[in-house]
Amino acid sequence: MDVTRRGFLKISGATALAGGLGVPFVPKAHAQPLKIVYTKETTTICPYCAVGCGIIVHTRDGKVINTEGDPDHPVNQGSLCPKGSSLYQLSDNANRLAKPLYRAPYAKEWKEVTWDWALDKIAGNIKMVRDASFLQKNEKGETVNRTDAIASVGSAAMDNEECYVYQKFLRGLGLVYIEHQARI
Repeated sequence: MDVTRRGFLKISGATALAGGLGVPFVPKAHAQPLKIVYTKETTTICPYCAVGCGIIVHTRDGKVINTEGDPDHPVNQGSLCPKGSSLYQLSDNANRLAKPLYRAPYAKEWKEVTWDWALDKIAGNIKMVRDASFLQKNEKGETVNRTDAIASVGSAAMDNEECYVYQKFLRGLGLVYIEHQARI
């Protein structure tokens, strides 16, 4: 059968008008309610990069129900990158670690530890490295009070006030190499 495009469109239109292929169109009578019904909306900033996209977080009974881009935010106007779109998985993910893990030097297995133990271990390691590498005076005899053995890369999820306090803390330790993710 030799059918032109025009003939195909005529046949298709006639078939559609005649009721399709015998399958009646029945609209769904019952729609599912939105999962964000009866939730509290909170606006926040995406924690992944330095762009600062706006996010709307929907919570119910202290549990995150949904996250989405904020259409009223001047930076992203509701759109999100793939990482921002997956933000919901930060709070609702069966594979997310809930407790810190520690692997001792030369060990092959990770072991679950308490937060107190992990923070004490981190603080002890920082103190040990700082004490071993702290330089009070340079070769010229000038007071420098610094350590070159520790560096910090900050987080783009921190606001200005948090960055200020964090930098004061790092400078108090004597760190010289301080960077921020927003600049990388």
